[in-house]
Amino acid sequence: MDLFSVITILVVLSAGFGYINTRYLKLPQTIGLMTMALIFSLLMIVANYLFPTVFHFAEIIVENINFSEVLLDIMLSFLLFAGALHTDINLLRKEKRSIALFSLAGVIISTFTIATLLFLLLKLMHHPIDYIYCLLFGALISPTDPIAVLGILKKSNVPEKVETNIVGESLFNDGIGVVLFLSILEIYRVGLEKFGFTDILLLLIQEAGGGILFGLLLGYGMFRLLKSIDDYETEVIITLAGVMGGYLLANKLHISGPLAIVVAGLFTGSKSKESAMSAKTELYVDKFWELIDVLMNAILFVLIGLRLMVLDFSISYVLLGILAIPIVLLARWMAIRLPLFITRKSKAFDSRDVTLMVWGGLRGGLSIAMALSLARNTEKDMIVFITYSVVLFSILVQGLTVGKMAGKLYHTK
Repeated sequence: MDLFSVITILVVLSAGFGYINTRYLKLPQTIGLMTMALIFSLLMIVANYLFPTVFHFAEIIVENINFSEVLLDIMLSFLLFAGALHTDINLLRKEKRSIALFSLAGVIISTFTIATLLFLLLKLMHHPIDYIYCLLFGALISPTDPIAVLGILKKSNVPEKVETNIVGESLFNDGIGVVLFLSILEIYRVGLEKFGFTDILLLLIQEAGGGILFGLLLGYGMFRLLKSIDDYETEVIITLAGVMGGYLLANKLHISGPLAIVVAGLFTGSKSKESAMSAKTELYVDKFWELIDVLMNAILFVLIGLRLMVLDFSISYVLLGILAIPIVLLARWMAIRLPLFITRKSKAFDSRDVTLMVWGGLRGGLSIAMALSLARNTEKDMIVFITYSVVLFSILVQGLTVGKMAGKLYHTK
């Protein structure tokens, strides 16, 4: 099947998912799309018995998709830039220390906590695997993606400090989580025996530090171009070219493309909007990237549905998926509490704030994207199934109840 046909099928299915959710389910976008992806994959599994030809056709589509390339090299940059572009950097500045603390220390604490507990659990279940696979799972499931819950939090009138930390943390821990995941994956591919502690540290510094610096340069470069003209069509194209070209160049330079794009998106969403764009250009840039965000999320959930349909799993995966949920929640609590305790900032966040940040830290498409990008010889099917179980619980259970929890915690309607 040719590339155009695959893209067409993905977009048509995405449009169908979106229409059904908007017309009938009326759920928040991410929750609705996730629900549709689950229903779709279940229907296709049933179709395997009733209409084998349809199932075989879907298998052909999956075989023609390079998940690693599509998700990490193409879609990720658009999703991260769109999220960063629509974030108020002035609010982030107010909470920059806690955001940096949760993003960096929190992701590392969460990754190793999840990896260790999963490693021990698998041993107890007589399904031992190498610790590095558990680290890969810990790295990909640690980043939070609370976009679906932001509208709910706004309606619940939670403290601005908590909301800002959830948004800011999610932006940067996405980038840091991807850096950690790709670094662990590189160590796995090359071999741990060829890496010393210093080598690993330098690799992380090169990826993260280089990504942030490059992102600033990229954002400034786009700012100068946007400031020199006043034509909304050309300016929208410049932002698109900046994301695509910047992400490609960052990968060629072996620095973090995700962090570069997040920083460039924040720069564009603040400095460029304030000084380089007319009101008309700002409107079109915002609407363009809002549409890109919706489309990419819809396609991502279609891909999830297709991949689940052909996933090889055993009944033990179901139990692992269920047991992984409390492990991830515990790690999330530790990722919030430990940095606060170590830096003696516990007074800045009371128990209500911590509870909401733990429950409101949803896992989303990014985690599944990283899981799907793994090679088949890395316990992929098990990791994908566990990841999907955690994300499913996160979006459907946490996402649908976090508003009520916020109302009870802060006594709002």
